[in-house]
Amino acid sequence: MELTTSWERVFDADLRGRYEFAEVRNAAVTLKATNPNAFEHLVTVLSGFALSFDDLVVPGGNKGQVARRLDRTFRELGWREAGHESKTVVTFSLRPYAGAGETKPEVRSAESESKGHKVDNVLGGAALDVEWNAKDGNLDRDLSNFSALHEYALVDVGVILTRHQQRTKWAANTLAELANRVIYRDGKRIVLLSTTTTTNFEQLLWRMRRGDGRGCPVLAIAVTELSYQPAAGEPQLPAYGGPIDIPGIPEEPEEEPEA
Repeated sequence: MELTTSWERVFDADLRGRYEFAEVRNAAVTLKATNPNAFEHLVTVLSGFALSFDDLVVPGGNKGQVARRLDRTFRELGWREAGHESKTVVTFSLRPYAGAGETKPEVRSAESESKGHKVDNVLGGAALDVEWNAKDGNLDRDLSNFSALHEYALVDVGVILTRHQQRTKWAANTLAELANRVIYRDGKRIVLLSTTTTTNFEQLLWRMRRGDGRGCPVLAIAVTELSYQPAAGEPQLPAYGGPIDIPGIPEEPEEEPEA
């Protein structure tokens, strides 16, 4: 599926510089047109968001704090977590045959029910999931949810807020080196944010191009190193120097319990 570029027209230069964007079916302009409040909330959250030193350098479960912090900000703006269930009823009718003296149809029916996965944040027809460093199967779940909810006209657009794999990996490991916070296990370096099969922008992009969102407009937003704001005494990041390859042990992705 072809990527569109309506996000270039609706986000200002500051946000376009700090984040990376991708979309299908003109999702950004669709969000602004169908739910201007949700769009303004998104702009507000992106404008005020900052990565701390610990967000990037502390390995393991601390990465979940980023997603929880973002979710809490959306909750305070009126967005709510949501889940959906579906029920299908199939009716099979055998028409009567007058030659055999039949007057009534024979009706058979069957029902099936299924529970969908939760959506992190919903406001009106806008659905938004935050994916920081969990297993990349979460992206399949999110896109499937968006597709189903859009097909039933329950949402107009889906948004996934995630991280840029290469740029946050570079930032995390550069900061660890600058602060002398590199961790070793059995003599091998733990390479922060290095597992590629996690929820990240690069993993999301090829799924969007493959058409996994089907008819739903989907907007992807990637946090980059430019959101890092050091506290007093913490190291500054140099300018991004491109992807890095560090020998060592990849940091394990966060395990996310299913709600």
